[in-house]
Amino acid sequence: MPVDTERALAAAPRTTEISWTPEDVQLYHLGIGAGVPATDPRELRYTLESGLHVLPSFATVAGGGPPGVIAALSMPGVDVDLARVLHGGQSLRVHRPLPVRAAATRTDRITAVHDKGKAAVMVLRSDAADADGPLWTAEAQVYVRGEGGWGGDRGPSAGAPEEPGAPDRTVERPVREDQALLYRLTGDLNPLHADPEFARRAGFDRPVLHGLCTYGMTLKAVVDTLLDGDVTRVRSWTARFAGVTYPGETLRIRMWRGDGAVRVAVGAVERGDAPVLTGATVEFTQG
Repeated sequence: MPVDTERALAAAPRTTEISWTPEDVQLYHLGIGAGVPATDPRELRYTLESGLHVLPSFATVAGGGPPGVIAALSMPGVDVDLARVLHGGQSLRVHRPLPVRAAATRTDRITAVHDKGKAAVMVLRSDAADADGPLWTAEAQVYVRGEGGWGGDRGPSAGAPEEPGAPDRTVERPVREDQALLYRLTGDLNPLHADPEFARRAGFDRPVLHGLCTYGMTLKAVVDTLLDGDVTRVRSWTARFAGVTYPGETLRIRMWRGDGAVRVAVGAVERGDAPVLTGATVEFTQG
């Protein structure tokens, strides 16, 4: 079995030294569509080094290197063809605002392997801290097609959540034709997002946008629309990747604001609002 559950769960955590600069933060923000219009003061917070703020989802690429999905494939007990792997979901909890420049330690470990029948789902937990203490805790759900059915724990259900009536706000965000190519420069070089032949082998007509790019674009839309552009108010951001986004499409982002939380649903406009992100919630502090 390509996923040796016992070995994967028993493996010692893997520790990596990471660092980033303001230029890394700026590149990430450009990769998720920031900077339009280029002279808008609200966008300059993401693109100009003199007053740079860090969107918390930058944590998913901080330090460069392979993202959680690919990193999970190099963990002990895992021997899986990348073409059979999808990013099933992502959660992130920030313990304090992220600095624009830092050196930190990230610790990764697989904390669960669920048997979904036709697939296995691995959960890779990543904790990061710098000299001042904890920075963030993230969990990536790694969906491996064709590796279920061994009789293991199914894990939590991923049923579609009910939407609480009409959204409080709806915005649309265009995805550029070259957005996946730009986002790849943050460190996620999975050929699924650039190589048409590899994308077809993975079951797609053409390369798809990184799920974490959609994840970042959506968080930015929530912050800019409902949190007064204040990135420091975000406490956590969780979403399930229910479908893919293709470069050139438009994201329709619907938001329901509650007491300390925003529920979010994202669909692809050109495909009849086909679900892209579901079960999504941003927790925030009151301004």
